[in-house]
Amino acid sequence: MATAPAAPPRRVVICGGGVVGACTAYFLSTHATSPTVPTLVEKSSPACAASGKAGGFLALDWCDSTPALSALARASFALHRRLASSLDGASAYGFRPVHTLSVYLPTDPEPAASPHPLLPLWVDPSASAAPPRELGTLDTTAQVHPGLFTRAVLAASGAEVVIGEVERVVVRDDGRVAGVGVKGRGVVDADAVVLALGPWSGRFEMVREVFDVSGLKAHSIVLRPLEPDKITPHALFLSYQPEPGAKMLDPEVYPRPTGEVYICGMTKDEQVPDDPATITGEPGSIAMLHKIAGRVSSQLKREEGAEVVAEQACYLPCTNDGLPVIGEMPGVKGCYVATGHSCWGILNAPATGAALAELILDGKAKIVDLAPFSPARFLKKRSKRGV
Repeated sequence: MATAPAAPPRRVVICGGGVVGACTAYFLSTHATSPTVPTLVEKSSPACAASGKAGGFLALDWCDSTPALSALARASFALHRRLASSLDGASAYGFRPVHTLSVYLPTDPEPAASPHPLLPLWVDPSASAAPPRELGTLDTTAQVHPGLFTRAVLAASGAEVVIGEVERVVVRDDGRVAGVGVKGRGVVDADAVVLALGPWSGRFEMVREVFDVSGLKAHSIVLRPLEPDKITPHALFLSYQPEPGAKMLDPEVYPRPTGEVYICGMTKDEQVPDDPATITGEPGSIAMLHKIAGRVSSQLKREEGAEVVAEQACYLPCTNDGLPVIGEMPGVKGCYVATGHSCWGILNAPATGAALAELILDGKAKIVDLAPFSPARFLKKRSKRGV
């Protein structure tokens, strides 16, 4: 006699209120046959770390050189369009297609005879030391405001949001998850637990025993230009050598529909602090971003009246092999992890959340093959090293 399939879990707890946690909550609650509204536990506030301070750039095919990542990115790009349609993304969180250009910023700018036709009018002609190259079109690149996107998706999920610090995952003697221990609140019972805490996922011993997730500190500034109406939807990927012999930098510039312009770059490996609220940018890195902004456009010069909206930093979660970790934790039934998306967290969060929801509720992900992202891949590597 055939065994009846196990019923999907009814109590799901998501740890982490970033974009991956929010998308997982959304796709759990909108599942076609077993909609399940989860509880989400967040230490500080939703989108308080990288999910609120990222660029929000979306690309259809920029991950194509890595087949597994390509499938995730392409599925996620399509989901972003679908979500924007159903959640009024254009007005709710600034979803829009963008033109994307590669621009070589000169070390010593000289007056340009005439602007290159590809260069948008708000970019100073002297900002391009060589003809700009088209990297993406309105069909292949887009953007969202990451903080607004995260909060909109989380709100649409209907998830109960609990502000508290998850201290441990509670596991029964038979190896099945039973809930999470929240500081000052005791145990929140669960049939399934999702660890989606970015670089903080590595704080759990069960995660550290399987793989490493580190933090890459990334700096950014947000400016309101002198004439916001003149800023067109052109994302710029820059190459810039501050002085002869210096290391090449690769800052990025993202105008937003709000009229603000986001500029990021200047990364370094650094230990992640306990509290996301304590993260601040380093003065030298922030100053360099202001210098770059002024070189790109006179609209972005503080000295000429551009308003400084934010100067900030965040930590991108990175793994040793460069791939995200998405799947069930080895040896702990019902405990899932989703982290390590590096700079593609905003892009790949929808497909990650949709795949996790399918894995949790159906027992298998259909939207994308999660095998390349399984945390179990690290067990094989460690056993080969004799660790």
